[in-house]
Amino acid sequence: MSPAVLDIPARHTTFLAFDFGLRRTGVAVGNRLIGTATPQPTIRAEGAARLQEALLRIRQWQPDALVVGVPFHPDGASHENTARARRFARQLRAASRLAVYEVDERYSTVEAEAAGARDADAGAACVILEQFLRGLK
Repeated sequence: MSPAVLDIPARHTTFLAFDFGLRRTGVAVGNRLIGTATPQPTIRAEGAARLQEALLRIRQWQPDALVVGVPFHPDGASHENTARARRFARQLRAASRLAVYEVDERYSTVEAEAAGARDADAGAACVILEQFLRGLK
C-alpha cells in the first residue's frame, strides 16, 4: 500500500523520528533531500526520563520537525499503546515547540527485523521515518 502524499512545508528538511515503547524508544534521523534514515542509539528510559532523553536528541540533531510512530491493531483499531504514543507526541510538541507528525507504524518492527536490523527499535524508527519521507511532496 502506498502512503498518502503529505503536504509538509518545504522548510522542514531534517526529521528526527521516534518508535515509542514503554521501555525502549527507537530513534532515527533523516532528511527529505536523500529520503533515507539513519538509526540512532535507542532510548532506554521510561516516563519523564524518556522525554528528557528525547529532548537531548532534539538538541543534538536540531531537526526541523519530528515524526512519531503510532501503533494500531492490524485492522486499524486503536489500543493502549496508540494513546500512549499520541501522548508522547503531544509531550514532544509542547516541550520542543516543533511540528510533530504521526505515522501509522504497523509492522515497522517486523520490517526492521526482516531487514536484519541490529537494534529492532532503532530499525523500526528508520522504517517509520522512511515511510514518512516517501510520502512527502
